[in-house]
Amino acid sequence: MVREKLIAAMERVFQGEKHYIEHTAAVLDFAQQIHHVEGGDPVIIEAAAILHDIGIPAAIEKHGSAAGPYQELEGPPIARSILEDAAVPPSVIETVCAIIGAHHSGDLDTREFRVVWDADWLVNFPDIHGTASRQAQAEAISATFRTDAGKTLAHRLFLEAA
Repeated sequence: MVREKLIAAMERVFQGEKHYIEHTAAVLDFAQQIHHVEGGDPVIIEAAAILHDIGIPAAIEKHGSAAGPYQELEGPPIARSILEDAAVPPSVIETVCAIIGAHHSGDLDTREFRVVWDADWLVNFPDIHGTASRQAQAEAISATFRTDAGKTLAHRLFLEAA
């Protein structure tokens, strides 16, 4: 029930922007796969995966850019409102907002954050490192991903599939 409310709210915020909605769905899928191996609180991971980019429209409107720092600034208050409307417990709200507020800078180190970080990177990796050499991609995977499951998925998707 909470999941459906969060997805519906995310879709409303993104106003039908297919790219953002599909990106979020892919991050959620990877987060669930990584969570299955790495553990962590499934409610926090799911909520953070669904809402991690929720600040993009506000960042563009207020700052003229969807750059990471603006997403980290604008996302948590929007997520907080959505989570409160969905009757999510305050401790979960705080943790999810902390993840959203660090999902580009990486300034957090919890199991749930690492799962969402890696899931987001699995979706973004081809856009950033897709044309790099296999060696450069392997180095980027080693330097970027924070869970063993995320690294394994990245190797499978980007090095073994190539």
